[in-house]
Amino acid sequence: MKLVNIHKRYFVFLLIILSFQSVQAQVWTLKQCIDTAQLQNRNLQIGRINMAIGEQKAKEAKANLLPKVTANADYKYFTNLPYQFMPMSTFNPTATEGQFKEAQFGVPHNINANLQLSIPLFNPQIYGAILTTKIANDLTELHYQKTEEQIYFEISNLYYNAQILNYQKTFIDSNLINAEKLLKNILLLNEQLLARGTDVSKVKLQVSQLNTQKENISKKYEQVLNALKFAMGISNEKKLQIEANIQYQETIEYAPSTILDIHIIRTQNLLLSSELSTIKKSRLLPTLNLIGMYGTTGFGYDKQPNEFLKFYPIGFAGIQLSYPIFNGTIIQRKLNQKRLELRNSELQFSLITEQNTMLAENAKLQRKVAKKSVETSGEQIELAKNIYEQIILLQKQGTASLTDVLLADNSVREAQQIYLTSVIDYLKADLELKKLTGNISN
Repeated sequence: MKLVNIHKRYFVFLLIILSFQSVQAQVWTLKQCIDTAQLQNRNLQIGRINMAIGEQKAKEAKANLLPKVTANADYKYFTNLPYQFMPMSTFNPTATEGQFKEAQFGVPHNINANLQLSIPLFNPQIYGAILTTKIANDLTELHYQKTEEQIYFEISNLYYNAQILNYQKTFIDSNLINAEKLLKNILLLNEQLLARGTDVSKVKLQVSQLNTQKENISKKYEQVLNALKFAMGISNEKKLQIEANIQYQETIEYAPSTILDIHIIRTQNLLLSSELSTIKKSRLLPTLNLIGMYGTTGFGYDKQPNEFLKFYPIGFAGIQLSYPIFNGTIIQRKLNQKRLELRNSELQFSLITEQNTMLAENAKLQRKVAKKSVETSGEQIELAKNIYEQIILLQKQGTASLTDVLLADNSVREAQQIYLTSVIDYLKADLELKKLTGNISN
């Protein structure tokens, strides 16, 4: 990393000016801002909670393989016992076939209490859900990393903008010093009747414009710092000062890495494939459960002279097999939906891959152009300053007009603005290239 400069002398002067800007605040590096956001940014905190939720869902899916025990109890009091029709031959062997007699069975009081056990021996939906939740957890983690990447990008962008505004303010301070010196000289010449009142007004206007620009830049700087604090997740009242020196790497080729968007699409494909497989298995494969029950049944009668309340044990163990034969066309419709979603996801994968390649090439070209512009505009600043100084000397000797001085001053400011714009373009293109090559978190 090195200071963005073309001529060391110019930037040493610039750093001297910046060193006199005494703000009682902690100086934060870009890395410190990113590290702080990693802990305190609300979006990242939400992402971590979502991953914790995903872990609980995975445990929930696995818990379906554990035995399930249910306690049941009920009490019924029959105000009218249920009726059944019995063949008359049951009571009278000589009765004609086809004749029936109604009869009430049971007693008024019925009590049941039991424990039921169910153990899944084979259930394709449970195993499919376990695999699906695992893939969904991977997808949630990728979305968290994507949020991290977006936070890195946002904070870096804001940090660079703040640095540029800081430099712009420094340029204005330097220009303001020159303008105030020029105003003093013009005032002296005006007193000696060597300069017109309109000349004084022109320089005063220039000083006023520079002061206005300085105030506007200061307000913009505060706004960017507030946005940076918000992205970091710290209080707006906290004092924050960034590094004055703009640092960047020489033009390098970043090692290409699969971007998170591609990883997300691939994981979504796996998730859809898992869901599709689970639906298919639920239609083709049976479920098998081991079941059992143990309890007691009580019968009571509350009429004299035969009052009683008696309990009898009940229990069984067995295997339950369930196989879907026909459930309408619901399963088929679900299969068709998942196939269409999978096709859509494959198209998105192709689209994002091609788009990322194109954007990366454009970012490389933009960075190359911006780097050349930084170098050229840095040289132009030095040239414009030298011309300005020479015009000032000629103006003092009376061989250059105020218009020449103002034009030279405007050339300096224009060169400064081109330089700052070029630096912004370079930093943004470099940041964009890092993101598009999967290197932004590095």
